[in-house]
Amino acid sequence: MTTERPWLKYYPDIPADIDVPDATLYEALANSATNWPDHLAVIFMGRTLTFTELLAEVDKCASAFAAQGVTTGDSVLLSLPNVPEVVICFYALNKLGARAVMTHPLSSPTELKHYIAMTETRWVVTVDMFYPVFRDLAVEAGLEHILITRISGYLGKVKKVGFAVTKGRKIPAVPDDPMVMHWKPFMASGVAPTGAYVRPIEPDDGCVVLFSGGTTDLPKGIELSSANFNALGVSMTAITGFCCDDSILAILPAFHGFGLGLCIHTAMTVGACFILVPEFSADIYINNVIKYQPSYFAGVPTLFQALINNPKFPKARFDRLKGAYSGGDMLSPDLKRRFDEAIMAQGSKVELMEGYGLTESVTACAVSPRAAYRDNAMGIPIPGMSMKVVSPTTGEELPYNTEGEFCVTGPTLMKGYLKDPEATASTLRVHDDGQTWLHTGDIGRMDEDGYLYFMGRIKRMIKVSGVSVYPAQIEQILEDHPLVNRACVIGLPDEYQISSIKAFVMLNDKEPADPEKVRAELLAHCKKHLIKWAVPRALEFRDTLPTTRVGKLAYTELEHEELAKAEASESTD
Repeated sequence: MTTERPWLKYYPDIPADIDVPDATLYEALANSATNWPDHLAVIFMGRTLTFTELLAEVDKCASAFAAQGVTTGDSVLLSLPNVPEVVICFYALNKLGARAVMTHPLSSPTELKHYIAMTETRWVVTVDMFYPVFRDLAVEAGLEHILITRISGYLGKVKKVGFAVTKGRKIPAVPDDPMVMHWKPFMASGVAPTGAYVRPIEPDDGCVVLFSGGTTDLPKGIELSSANFNALGVSMTAITGFCCDDSILAILPAFHGFGLGLCIHTAMTVGACFILVPEFSADIYINNVIKYQPSYFAGVPTLFQALINNPKFPKARFDRLKGAYSGGDMLSPDLKRRFDEAIMAQGSKVELMEGYGLTESVTACAVSPRAAYRDNAMGIPIPGMSMKVVSPTTGEELPYNTEGEFCVTGPTLMKGYLKDPEATASTLRVHDDGQTWLHTGDIGRMDEDGYLYFMGRIKRMIKVSGVSVYPAQIEQILEDHPLVNRACVIGLPDEYQISSIKAFVMLNDKEPADPEKVRAELLAHCKKHLIKWAVPRALEFRDTLPTTRVGKLAYTELEHEELAKAEASESTD
């Protein structure tokens, strides 16, 4: 069935397959600087860099790293928000053939030690506010150099003063430390190369490490190549129509494939401008939408929910919007409808489109085609990629509309999990067709037209009296109810059913007149739409629900909380 590729009929003007440019990440940037030298590449809090200026900063940074001894095969850990320095270092390291290790600035010391050990890095680049974290673990983790920059580093004089007065004064000064270098003297330390540029690594070589979500174990290091990122750029450009006159709001973090691959690298390859937003908040996002009116934006469902609830939202215009994309979590039909209606009332001619992806394929590998959205579907495979549904136990391809595990193949597949050959072999498998397929660990189905319907993670599947229950499906049903804003579902140990279902619900009205009546109405709604084993045995109202750093529901926090309650109850009995 995979050879049929039924989804191709929904891309009549888009190629089924793609040609991946023979270029490293750095070379892709250099090509854009040649093609669009005076186009804006970066906007950051009012400061702008053209492609020529961005390439010059990248070249200076590469020379500085080289002067400090960083060379081909080395790893440098970037623990930065969305500031120009993260982009500059990302491409500069690639010029040297070094590996960019992308991490969240708020990672725990345990996680950071894990990342540093796994990648054997001796260099860290971070902002001044996080210096104490790295200084405390430097000796234990074996760090040798900490390169410090500031959020205000690339701001103009006026905004730099404003930042210092409002936020900068709260950040303790970095003390004298022989391990520390500061950005400005670092950038001045390089020596301009005397010879012509020589490619240090090939496009298929691993050059970027991103990290998996890590819901239970420490995150796995996902090794990606220049070719992976370039392939994503070609595919997403074909779908979106990205061009050199466009801009995209880059609030999704650079340590995440969605933000780095789509909002930064894809935009860069076509000469489009990316607007860097260093803080993940709806208020800052809407301010940038109002100021810049970007051509495209992307985010997670919780962000779009927060946007339409923001009091500034009615001030935004969407006349110039060419595309809006949701990923990272399931988008409920109700939220999509409400968001589409809201932006349409303010000038938009596009609708919010959903996508499916995972870091092991950089980011998106399926996206809803324009003018052919289907409720609850995650979209269809993007150009160059193929997907199928297989039995989680036998690996055999399943018929259409049969639930099984999503598998994906194509040019964006990772090199593997760093220093984990067993996990790599389990995830990347050669099938009978001779192709390498990535086993996603996600359960869903594909219909006759190639649309994908996500049910949940294999590990998140809950067995209730022997019946497989998928939390994402229950969450979707609850969120379809007009009284519900957001829902999160977990399984709890049960003496009779093995597990029982508990739902945590955020209501649109956080103080309903009759909570018990609302609870009964929601449970009746679940009974109407779900198999009986999937109907929650307990339903708790919450004002907020925990989320991960990129806005996904952090269901493990609720699981830990409930288990702690159960243990405390047993200890007092």
